Amino acid sequence: MMDNRQLLLRGLPKIDELLLDEQLVFFMESTPRSVVVDAAREIIDELRREILSGEREDTPEKDELIAEICDRITGKKKRNLRTLINATGVVLHTNLGRSNLCRAAVESVTAVADSYSNLEYDLKKGARGLRHDHVEKIIAKITGAEAAMVVNNNAAATMLCLSAMAFGKEVITSRGELVEIGGSFRIPEIMEQSGAHLKEVGTTNKTKPSDYRNAYDPEKTGALMKVHTSNYRILGFTQEVTLKEMVDLGKEMNLPVIYDMGSGLMADLTRYGVDEPTVLDAVNDGADVVLFSGDKLLGGPQGGILIGKKEYIDRMKKHPLARAFRVDKMTLAAMEATFFEYLDMENAKKTIPVLQMITVSREELQNKADRLMEAIKARTDAFTLGSEPCKDQVGGGSAPTVRLNGIAVSIASETVPAERLERLFRRAETPVIVRVAHDKVLLSVRTIKEEEIETAASAVLFAAAQAGVN
Repeated sequence: MMDNRQLLLRGLPKIDELLLDEQLVFFMESTPRSVVVDAAREIIDELRREILSGEREDTPEKDELIAEICDRITGKKKRNLRTLINATGVVLHTNLGRSNLCRAAVESVTAVADSYSNLEYDLKKGARGLRHDHVEKIIAKITGAEAAMVVNNNAAATMLCLSAMAFGKEVITSRGELVEIGGSFRIPEIMEQSGAHLKEVGTTNKTKPSDYRNAYDPEKTGALMKVHTSNYRILGFTQEVTLKEMVDLGKEMNLPVIYDMGSGLMADLTRYGVDEPTVLDAVNDGADVVLFSGDKLLGGPQGGILIGKKEYIDRMKKHPLARAFRVDKMTLAAMEATFFEYLDMENAKKTIPVLQMITVSREELQNKADRLMEAIKARTDAFTLGSEPCKDQVGGGSAPTVRLNGIAVSIASETVPAERLERLFRRAETPVIVRVAHDKVLLSVRTIKEEEIETAASAVLFAAAQAGVN
């Protein structure tokens, strides 16, 4: 006599039979057949395992089974790299992709992405050109540097610079500036890989000009290097050699001065609480080469930007590593468009998202919070809502001690823990990344774009439905 498990297994439909269902046929018009087949096979295999283990004592109706397969197909069609809403208040959130591109940069990327371009073609000469030329003039114009080039990130810029300028030579650097950036990027290790040799001077908290003079060896020293400690601060009994002092030392010793400033801030944001050095300051102070990131306070795409004296930049362009670290046409298009925004520094604070988020007024934040609460109330009354002050961050290893005065929409429930709501927000069609504090979910509106307000409100409705409180 056949037991119940065998009967249930025999009752499972065959894959070929399922594929004849009109809903799955509809999916195959816009989805590869293999994706539909895989989804159906996975669902049937899962049912078979549950039956054999005794977890299941019945089989689903065909409509229920088809619905599960359709859900699985929809999940498979979602891309791993997805857009989401950053409601953390961290402007340059490294885990969430750092800076958003300005509208002009997005349009420029789109324009070159689906067409041929003059990436390495000189239209005037009708011959091969250099990809560096597309951004060099505008970067030099904005920064005042003699020359410029772009590589794929600032770690690459540091390695290329050191290898081209000080291979086999010592580079004198303050011990207090031997930074580690996220992802195990350490200045000493990058220097070792470049072929240059680190010569540490000073102590963790104090470095003096005399330390550089005492370390200088005309036979061994290749350059002086200053690194901006962009992701930490040493406070108290401290002393550092300023960039101007370093430049004077470089002239005295006939050595080039390299300044790795990290964040790439162009506009002065001191009155907004961000007291960081600007690229223009570094050039005016006389650094021979300045290195900085494209996707931090500059507000552009990921990239490492090198500016400075033409003789050094040209040397880097010819270096073998330049090809290994080069950027593609989309990065160049976005970088060029971003720098064009800086032709009007004040307007850049409005058009470049990173700068706009940092400089936005408290009144604008409150208005946005009010609109978000209204959008949520229009969808559900399941939660207790409020707006309250919060402390936002610049992030991205920039301005580590700065806390921006922000406004957050708080969401609380008597029956659903805040930690569960946070997980549900991440499961929404467009995930929303939030903060949790004092058993409330906080949505900082600084990093929520105007066009994302309705979507964020829909995520709240989704969370309420999933929690069964809507």
